[in-house]
Amino acid sequence: MHIYKLIGRDIDVTDAMRSYAEEKLSKLDRFSDQIIDARVVMSFDNRIGGAPAKVEVQLNLPNGMVRAEERGADTYSATDLVVDKLERQLKKFKGRLIAKRAQERPAPEPVDDGERPPEVVRVKRYVLRPMSPDDAAMQMEALGHTFFVFKNVDTDLVSVIYLRHDGDYGLIEPANA
Repeated sequence: MHIYKLIGRDIDVTDAMRSYAEEKLSKLDRFSDQIIDARVVMSFDNRIGGAPAKVEVQLNLPNGMVRAEERGADTYSATDLVVDKLERQLKKFKGRLIAKRAQERPAPEPVDDGERPPEVVRVKRYVLRPMSPDDAAMQMEALGHTFFVFKNVDTDLVSVIYLRHDGDYGLIEPANA
């Protein structure tokens, strides 16, 4: 498995921490050969009582994603805990996928090209907050997302800011407004 992005928030991620995370996450390949890559965010906050280190991981799969976060005394223990949680989630995900496929095909059917049309499987509703594109970019990064929908205070339009492959941001706005 390849970690495509490892971010440190309020912490410098060392080569040892990166190697440890890659080694632990690579063990998840035995639960799913469909893992495309992983996005890892490590953070540390001394103000939090108990476990100040937090590790968040998002595994990208062709037909979805699996996400987990855990806290520990240090990033190593938090990584161990998050990998355990991801292992359980991957097992459930695989079980649901197998059950869904079995339910979709109760009897043998003629095989077409193997592709099924995509469908809407989740609807998310939230209040659009007026903000600048810079504030929206910061919010997107804070959430660990690759895009963010917001109401642009400069144009009063619903806009989307997204993370480009080159690391810069893109902004999508309606043209017919």
